[in-house]
Amino acid sequence: MIRAVIVAAVLAIGATAVVAQGDPIAQRKAGMKDVGKAMGVVVKMSKGESPFNAAEASAAFKSMNDVAKRLPGLFPDTSKTGGETEATPAVWTDAAGFKTAMAKFDADTMAAVGAVKDEASFKAEFGKVAKNCGECHNTFRVKK
Repeated sequence: MIRAVIVAAVLAIGATAVVAQGDPIAQRKAGMKDVGKAMGVVVKMSKGESPFNAAEASAAFKSMNDVAKRLPGLFPDTSKTGGETEATPAVWTDAAGFKTAMAKFDADTMAAVGAVKDEASFKAEFGKVAKNCGECHNTFRVKK
């Protein structure tokens, strides 16, 4: 019985992944969920809710950077609507601004991966990455 449940779960996850591969909105939502999980790790560290750990902080920034590298290609013109997208029209009407924001997210997260050596350097890098996220969300994400 347990084996059947595990097999069903694996198949369901696999099917979801296949559907997401052809759907840029689903792909970018999945990527942003990954960013959110990684951000949760570093937010807790920045607030002192979990102890500072350089390796975990760098891994979280690396996870964000992996998504940053994929995100720009996940906003084709065909994905302006549907799929409960949270992207604002500015993604397409200000494509240059969006491209700049994505490049900054990529650069900031990559820099953070290598720069975190101690708690002070972590907090400096966290501030840059968090500011970048906030600015991008204010312009290119539908307000909730």
